[in-house]
Amino acid sequence: MMSMKLIGSLSCCLWLVMAIATVAQTSDDSNAPVLDTSGQALQAGVDYYIKPAITDSGGRFTLIDRNGSCPLYVGQENVSGPEGYPVTFAPFVEGETVVREARDQKITFSAATICVQSTAWKLGETDQVTQRRLIVTGEDQNQGIAGPARNYFRVNKQAALDGVYNLRWCPTELCPTCRFICGSVGALVENGKRLLALDGSVLPVVFERA
Repeated sequence: MMSMKLIGSLSCCLWLVMAIATVAQTSDDSNAPVLDTSGQALQAGVDYYIKPAITDSGGRFTLIDRNGSCPLYVGQENVSGPEGYPVTFAPFVEGETVVREARDQKITFSAATICVQSTAWKLGETDQVTQRRLIVTGEDQNQGIAGPARNYFRVNKQAALDGVYNLRWCPTELCPTCRFICGSVGALVENGKRLLALDGSVLPVVFERA
């Protein structure tokens, strides 16, 4: 007859296997490929336009000259149309070729500028008036435990809407032990220019292959 101790051990093992399988399934579901407007998975290194999912919320994402000097900021065209610059995605995970939800990505404009800085997105300074954190361009030179954390953003699915997403800064894949003050990307209108910033209303977006 099987002892109660053995039965207990087997039950524990079975519970552990089921728990691992559940976690793995949840992980797979939460890291589904990000889809473009044609329903195809976004590919690393390929040009895509980012534009608001809601009409009358500005146009495609672009580079903004905020104060007449470098670096340039990340923002939107004021109105919907063919203007704007495409971006490429570079996943944090080495060898990953598909852009996945809730994973750290470096986002870079495919554009030439007069500034010597990279056109990679970077979490910038806090606006003194609104207290919102702006998104600027350039490479994060941080050499600490978090590394270049300010250069990594995420694409999260917007509720249950297929193909609609929001962008978020929360690079915990790059540094799991760091305690970041995470935030989602939204618009900030300043002097007639639409800048992108954290800590405000979220801007739902879609991705269109260039």
